[in-house]
Amino acid sequence: MRAFALVAVLALAACASAAPAHGDVPARIVSLIPSLTEDLFAIGAGASVVGVSAYTDYPPAAAALPVVATFASADAERIVQLHPDVVIGIPAQAVPAADVRRAGIRTILLRDDGFEDIFRDIEALGLLTGRLDAARALNDQLRARTTALLRTVRKQAPRRRVFVVLGAAPIYTVGASSYIGKLIELAGGTDAAGITDAYGAYSAEALLAAQPDVIVADPTVQLQSLLDRPPWNALRAVREHRIAYLPDPAILERPGPRYNDGLAWLIATINATHG
Repeated sequence: MRAFALVAVLALAACASAAPAHGDVPARIVSLIPSLTEDLFAIGAGASVVGVSAYTDYPPAAAALPVVATFASADAERIVQLHPDVVIGIPAQAVPAADVRRAGIRTILLRDDGFEDIFRDIEALGLLTGRLDAARALNDQLRARTTALLRTVRKQAPRRRVFVVLGAAPIYTVGASSYIGKLIELAGGTDAAGITDAYGAYSAEALLAAQPDVIVADPTVQLQSLLDRPPWNALRAVREHRIAYLPDPAILERPGPRYNDGLAWLIATINATHG
């Protein structure tokens, strides 16, 4: 895993524009995604972050920084004014990252779909910022807590089938290949969607056929207002009140250093809805 992270960052740096000389540590960083911002603060590089994206709300120091991007766009002019040495994001942000790159700023995009990407990204950012030891120590701590949480998972046969609602109209969910799908598996459940991609749209017909045991929903999608309408009102999980709303969507939806909080919540949720 560590070798992969080193190779990945070096490869990304090689193709990034306006790259500083080898060995330079960026003093000023703009982050295009909240999860990477959390990573940077968690490894002690928060002081280098000078700009963030919308919905960055953790830690509090990050929430106070200038917002210069959304998930789908970046204000290249404002970013240039911050004089960053590097801008970081994820591959899904290739279009806004290209706008930044055209402005002559080095950009790095780190994969974040899978569970192991959480640790690879932390180590990659540790390498980038000269905090590799801190990044590796953080990863060790995260894995140790995960191991401890797994001891609390109740063995269930069959496993509870969990459907995650990231969007309700239209329906948008997660697949087993996503890091959220992996967290469901670790928590003692199984992903109910059965889609190939990490994330994707889902039809009402497929949801009716899936009939998940448990529904996990982001409260911001306002699923509650749709429960009396098709297809939701035809689901056993809805009729039997087996719907769990995330207390803080970020603990499950952001692949960063708080993922264990999401895992702990999933374990408790799946155990509570067993039967």
